[in-house]
Amino acid sequence: MFAADSKAVSETDRPVHSWKQIIEPVEPFLDAVSHRLSREVESFDAELIPYAEYALTGQGKHLRPALVALTAEALGKPSEDHVTAAVIIEMIHLATLVHDDVMDEAEIRRGRLTLAANWGTEVAVLFGDCLFAQALKLASGFPTTDVCRAVSAATNTVCSGEIIQTRHRRDFQFTRDRYFRVLEMKTAELFAVSCELSAFLSDVSPDQIQSLRRFGLAFGTAYQIYDDCVDLFGSEAVAKKSLGTDLEKGKLTLPVLVIHEKGTPADRTLLEELVRNWRPENMRALSELLVRYDSLGESKRVMRHFLDKSRKELSPLPPSEGVHGLAGLTEYLARQTDLLGYAADTGV
Repeated sequence: MFAADSKAVSETDRPVHSWKQIIEPVEPFLDAVSHRLSREVESFDAELIPYAEYALTGQGKHLRPALVALTAEALGKPSEDHVTAAVIIEMIHLATLVHDDVMDEAEIRRGRLTLAANWGTEVAVLFGDCLFAQALKLASGFPTTDVCRAVSAATNTVCSGEIIQTRHRRDFQFTRDRYFRVLEMKTAELFAVSCELSAFLSDVSPDQIQSLRRFGLAFGTAYQIYDDCVDLFGSEAVAKKSLGTDLEKGKLTLPVLVIHEKGTPADRTLLEELVRNWRPENMRALSELLVRYDSLGESKRVMRHFLDKSRKELSPLPPSEGVHGLAGLTEYLARQTDLLGYAADTGV
């Protein structure tokens, strides 16, 4: 439905219908990443292997490695260096998930207990640190320091974004623009560095590297807005993780910010009271506000804006399997976004 907005997609003239279709051309690459992650388990101290195996062999979509692979396919062919870069980025991502689950007190991730729920928060925090360190150790193995520098900078940015978001919990001075900046830092940065490093390892021009980095930033921002909406409008059975943690922790996501922007003074006051004194029974009152100000509709509009922005960055690239796959990711997310809706029984 979005193909007409992207030159890269229309030239390939092959609409993507499913996640499987998108990743099928790079499945050998993703299998190699999974194999390498399994091998990394053995690099930890023997007493930490149960934690490493649990963290590194989960059944996620490996979206960031897919970005590395598809970017490499768009510019040539993936190499073993691309696989190593994908493993590094995925390990950093997994480390952030371990820490996120501790901060959110989440019990379910990818349809199973979180590492913290299994072994406690102290072990989870420290093992998340171990994952960060191991990823940087792998990055230092490249003959150029550019890879380690990019990975270290991205890790710093991700953690900084999480700190900023944490400092502004329940802070209704937190504007939409600041929210987008936090999303860029805490989520989109790893999408961006996936594309950026892949392009760098493909030895292309600085302009192409930066264009693909911008693709990753815009796509990653749309992805996090979607994830924030799932926390309010999704179901745990589909998401396979604990939902409702954003409100419980006082995180102000786009659907909530929309109410505060559009609401009457009375509704803004009610919203602030609901969030600052959050209890599960507050959900019905919040649901009415979400419907009244069409928070989901506005959030979908913003997601489409960022997806359009990401597709435009692909326009200069010649048609290829990789370009088709990257554009397909934006279409796939657009379709997942369209599936979000208000449930009749709760109003959300």
